[in-house]
Amino acid sequence: MSTPSLPPDTPTEPDDWATQREALRGLHREVLAEPVPPALQAAAGRLARRRATIDRRARWATWSGMAAAVLLAFGVGWVANGQWQARPATAMARAPAAQNFVREAASAYVVYSPEKRHPVEVAASEQQHLVQWLSRRLDRPLKVPDLSAQGYALVGGRLLPGDDGARAQFMFENAAGQRVTLYLGALDDKAAPAASASSETALRFASSNAVSSFYWVDRGFGYALSAPLPRDALLSLATEVYRQL
Repeated sequence: MSTPSLPPDTPTEPDDWATQREALRGLHREVLAEPVPPALQAAAGRLARRRATIDRRARWATWSGMAAAVLLAFGVGWVANGQWQARPATAMARAPAAQNFVREAASAYVVYSPEKRHPVEVAASEQQHLVQWLSRRLDRPLKVPDLSAQGYALVGGRLLPGDDGARAQFMFENAAGQRVTLYLGALDDKAAPAASASSETALRFASSNAVSSFYWVDRGFGYALSAPLPRDALLSLATEVYRQL
């Protein structure tokens, strides 16, 4: 079969293609040099503005979706935190004073519970005198809970200083030598709004330096039961103390 021949003047090299392209441009150079008609310019402008508007709306929708997702996540986190913490705004406003109080309780436990000969100022044998003395110093009638059914007997008590005034500490001990302390005292809550009875008296848990505490506030008076016990065991004791007081 014979090879077909190319038409005359058909470019076969890159330079030939460039020469042909320039020749075509030369034929229509006047048309290419003419200014763009105003109508086409206006149409191009409208198209550019429309595309810009579409792009802005797309970006706005994207950012709005992201913002909504962030707000939703924040809201869910906040609600979840409120559900788990169970601390309303009034209780949160009271938190600094209560947190200082429970730290005082834990510190007092660490200092006095290891004592062998002088764990208390007044022994349980003088319980009536102890209660009267501490009630007078704290300006509030106090009561010692009975934890004998839980296996704990009163060792005695002492007077201690606190950030907001005098504090009382009652110490209990079981047959194994495990000691538990009940720390009491008034809390300065003038800066906090009034809390409902249910939120104010709720049991709360804190733990530091291997000492755990359950504490609560009742009409401006704080209570904290502290010991290095498992949470469930300490909660059982705290619930009984809470019930009696």
